[in-house]
Amino acid sequence: MTRSRVIDLSLAPGSGESWDAPAWKVYAWGAAELLFVSNPWQISSRLRRAVLVAFGARIGRGVLLRPRLRVRFPWKLSIGDRSWIGEDVWLHNQDQLAIGSDAVISQGTFITTGSHAHRRDMALITKPVTVADGAWITARCIVLGGTRIGRNAVVTPGTVVSGEVPDGMVFGQPGGIVLGPRFR
Repeated sequence: MTRSRVIDLSLAPGSGESWDAPAWKVYAWGAAELLFVSNPWQISSRLRRAVLVAFGARIGRGVLLRPRLRVRFPWKLSIGDRSWIGEDVWLHNQDQLAIGSDAVISQGTFITTGSHAHRRDMALITKPVTVADGAWITARCIVLGGTRIGRNAVVTPGTVVSGEVPDGMVFGQPGGIVLGPRFR
């Protein structure tokens, strides 16, 4: 049996390139996120919003931000008016993440704009994600970089999304396909 080559991870390009902020800001954000945003005991959506905005997030009026929210880089996040971000949502936004107005990201969903997919050197690849107005990403979904969730589209629970979800469509399992129109 031949042994396959293993990537020496000490030689892999670092993830610091995606910061787009000085190290002090990234570290200060880490502490603020732990104390005020991801903290399950902190029940105030208003305080969560204020801390995110203080670190550069653009958040509209009437946005509901539930406990245990994680945000990688608030300065790369925008959320429109009246949107709801559920409990235990992880917005791993190493690139721009735009969530429209009246959109819902349900509990346990993971949205990532970064990946190492198909890179032999393990270098970070980032692509923005857009969640359009009125879209609903239901519980425990995974949304990958480069994805656009269309206006009024619904992603069913547990779906992995990569690419385009058309406006007004229900998208989901099995196999991450368009299941039909949301509104008839």
